[in-house]
Amino acid sequence: MDFLEELDVDLKTFIMILVIVIGAIILTRFLRWLITKSFDAASLKLEVDPTRYKFLKNAASLVVWVLAIAAITLLIPRLRGLAISLFAGAGILVAILGFAAQQAFSNIISGIFIVMFRPFRVGDLIKVGTMDYGVVEDITLRHTVIKSFQNKRIIIPNSVVSDEYITNDSIGDSRICRFVEFGISYDSDPELATSIMQEEAEKHPKVIDGRTEEEIEAGEPKILVRVISYGDFSVLLRAYVWVMDPMDGFQMHSDLNKGIKTRFDAEGIEIPFPYRTIVYKNDLPPNAGSDTKAS
Repeated sequence: MDFLEELDVDLKTFIMILVIVIGAIILTRFLRWLITKSFDAASLKLEVDPTRYKFLKNAASLVVWVLAIAAITLLIPRLRGLAISLFAGAGILVAILGFAAQQAFSNIISGIFIVMFRPFRVGDLIKVGTMDYGVVEDITLRHTVIKSFQNKRIIIPNSVVSDEYITNDSIGDSRICRFVEFGISYDSDPELATSIMQEEAEKHPKVIDGRTEEEIEAGEPKILVRVISYGDFSVLLRAYVWVMDPMDGFQMHSDLNKGIKTRFDAEGIEIPFPYRTIVYKNDLPPNAGSDTKAS
């Protein structure tokens, strides 16, 4: 074969290379299967975090292929000679590789830190920087895969994730307190609006009691509604509503927006909108401008 002659490789060496490649494929699949089986077995007894298991599978695959490529390089005379020449100038090589692979190494180190310190895990609902919320699907050596609510995969380099602010709605206590806010007119009864917001929230099936024992003993309402501010056109009311997780919170918030608005319309609570008075210059009295200046 011409390409074997160009590489100075005989048939025996070529067969050995094929064996190494096939062996690397088989070994990689076996290690990934073994890690998966070990994780499944452990998950039956313990609450195992899948983050490290996924990262370990990716790391094992990388190690196997690095060793396979090194073995193939040693088997091919021309590649072996090239490798020896490169290692002879190791200082220059390290400088070049270090500069070229700086970002790749940064992603790998950041990925290791993510797995070690676990600011988020596979399956967590997170928000990275200003992006929308999504569920962590995988953490590889290079990047983190986040599944959005539109079923899109957002692939972010690990170094970028490490440098951003991360909002994790799943770590620790998964319960969340959602704010349900409505502005009512100054002519509306705030007590009636408060009771409507409380009633609508309390009857929602996703809402839970987020009060502490001390708050229950003190007689605090299950749904707390406060007057937040006085605007130019409205009084802002905010209900503090607890649910078990962020997904329940989104559904609950949407339902309450509809239910409270319907109740407000039925019981005479006005949700105001800005009023503007427009006066055309032609409609002003002839001396209106001079009178204004004189005054």
